[in-house]
Amino acid sequence: MASRGVWGVEVRSLDKGDVLYGHDAGKLMMPASNMKVLTLAAAAETLGWDYRYTTTLETTGTIDGGMLHGDLIVRGTGDPTINTRGSRAKMVMDQWVAALTAAGIYLIDGRIIGNDQAFDDEGLGAGWAWDDLQYSYAAPVGALQYDENTAALTVVPGTAEGQPASVTIEPGSGFQLLNRTATAATGTAVSIEYKRHLEAPILEVTGRVPLGSAPVVRAVAVVNPTLFFAQSLKDALVARGIAVSGPAADFDEVAAEIVAAGGLAQPRVLVCTQSPPLSEIATVMMKVSQNLYAETLLKTVGAARGGLGTVAAGETVLKGLLKSWGIADDAYVPIDGSGLSRYNYVTAETMVAVLERMYRDLRHRDAFIATLPIAGRDGTISTRLRNTHAEGNAVAKTGSIANVRSLSGFVKTRDGEMLVFSILANDFVIPSSTITWIADVAVETLANFSRE
Repeated sequence: MASRGVWGVEVRSLDKGDVLYGHDAGKLMMPASNMKVLTLAAAAETLGWDYRYTTTLETTGTIDGGMLHGDLIVRGTGDPTINTRGSRAKMVMDQWVAALTAAGIYLIDGRIIGNDQAFDDEGLGAGWAWDDLQYSYAAPVGALQYDENTAALTVVPGTAEGQPASVTIEPGSGFQLLNRTATAATGTAVSIEYKRHLEAPILEVTGRVPLGSAPVVRAVAVVNPTLFFAQSLKDALVARGIAVSGPAADFDEVAAEIVAAGGLAQPRVLVCTQSPPLSEIATVMMKVSQNLYAETLLKTVGAARGGLGTVAAGETVLKGLLKSWGIADDAYVPIDGSGLSRYNYVTAETMVAVLERMYRDLRHRDAFIATLPIAGRDGTISTRLRNTHAEGNAVAKTGSIANVRSLSGFVKTRDGEMLVFSILANDFVIPSSTITWIADVAVETLANFSRE
């Protein structure tokens, strides 16, 4: 049954330069998250591994008697790391409150405005499935991003069987809730589903939670990342003792008013925060296959040329880079940075060529390889290839969307020969676990290979 699907495979020796195996390696295939390999290559080459994002708090208002008379503006350039990983969001908010307090601000008599002008407002990618859009892995990208642009949806059982459950979502998510849940008998399995209506920002929540159970929490992709960031910042300030009189707002919604009031004068920067370097951002992106990080990097690559951060600008940089590496224009079709789009196409030859380029360039080799999941040890292949010669040896990026599986990376043979490989599978009808097993058997075979 595996033969009914489409496979593109190439295995090349980096030590001897020959192709050990190829099967339709020049055929265009959907890569899923293997697209992140191309995105990271472009980011590393364009931005450098030490690149950091900046986020600033600024104002054009005046400070008097402990009060900021005017709006507090948070200006972002795309930092995707202000989230719960490593408690970074808490550390950033604590730093900002300390800076505001040091500036003599204990009350903000104005709004919290999110300035997201570094990127365009196209948060969703072309070819993303409409029924994915409510999930955290399809969160929209923006120049301001808080908690990976996901809001916590909390479902609490009612006080009696048959009652609706209580459903709430974090402020700033942009959703109106349509509650179609119920409280079930004690011991009933939890079954909560949610879907985003396309015609309006309505999140419909269905299912059941058992009486007396703990709250059920789900991560939901927000509607407007900028507004969610501004609201989250406001809530954090208030929780830390800095009162805010005005609402959270997206700069786009108030820009005309600010211009009319002559409010685009050079602002006073109150605090500037830098993200971790690209090397750390890329490690999260590749190890756990974080889509938002990849989409952010693609737009950042585009903005690095001095313009607006857009997918199109990022793709222009990527195409120019791959062309300079001798990769034909018709050997790939880039649509987004993460691989979530079903419009992306890449050949196994292209994947191998990019991986080989990153390996042979000593500016990139160690940093790039360090981002890849390690077989049997960490990331998305932490449970795969255990108790084989590939465990702790093979490093590879996975890819997974409906009817697509991919695995591309590096492995050493039994003799220590370094191989680069790409295994792309599309259009299969057998269980995806079987496709994964076939790919793993192939990598294990490579780890056991000997020219002797």
